[in-house]
Amino acid sequence: MKHSMMTAAMAGTLVWFAAVPLRLAAQTASAETPTVKPAPRLPDGHPDLSGVWWRGGDIGGRGFGGPARGAQGAAPERPTTFADLYQPWAVAHAKKLADKNDPTVHCIPTAFGTLNVGMFDVGAVAQIVQTPKFVVLLTETYHGFQIIPFDGRPHRDDVPPSYRGDAVGRWDGDTFVVDKKNFTDDTWISAEGRVSFHSDALHIVERYRRVDAKTLEIDATLEDPKVLTKPWIVPKQTLQLAPFDQIIQLACSDDDIRSFKDAAPQASYGKN
Repeated sequence: MKHSMMTAAMAGTLVWFAAVPLRLAAQTASAETPTVKPAPRLPDGHPDLSGVWWRGGDIGGRGFGGPARGAQGAAPERPTTFADLYQPWAVAHAKKLADKNDPTVHCIPTAFGTLNVGMFDVGAVAQIVQTPKFVVLLTETYHGFQIIPFDGRPHRDDVPPSYRGDAVGRWDGDTFVVDKKNFTDDTWISAEGRVSFHSDALHIVERYRRVDAKTLEIDATLEDPKVLTKPWIVPKQTLQLAPFDQIIQLACSDDDIRSFKDAAPQASYGKN
């Protein structure tokens, strides 16, 4: 009887000791894996997109850009760009343009964004301020902004074309959909000499989704039937919440904009 009791006690002790590493491993994993908080919401129930967003760091800095390598360290396949979809006449016209023709050299913003994020323009950080009626996109470069109403109003037909277009928004579940049109034709899609002119028929649709408290995903599609052979589906952009709560101004000044406009070759859309 004593032997049976001792055997049972030893077995229980072994089971307890065997369970200890499992509990410790679970505790360690829990300590090393931070809890991801859900996206905050406003009183109207919509996700709050507000915050300063970037790619995890400034351009060229630590943390910028996220994963950039594929299997076995190979460079990822180059994604399709806006200019890759040019119609034949647009390809020929693009060959006449160079860095000196880049409108951003003369403080004119892009129509979309060099890093494929519309609210970045030519920078790498932007801020969103959301109210019950508007989503406001704030850009450091040229201290630009875009106010996007989402109360059901249509595009305005009483305003002239603009660099960044006229924007209206709506909610599709938890995704904020932005529709932009009425652009001027004297900007480029990107900057830094990346020839990417467009026409006044440019139409942009962006979809913003706050995945969790620290992650924002953006999808975009650009259409320009006068210039492109088909719509450009922009690669999904995943942004992180920055560790600061406001952006700063990056000023730009130029006294030679008029001479630039006079010297830049103009496109004759749809003609060879």
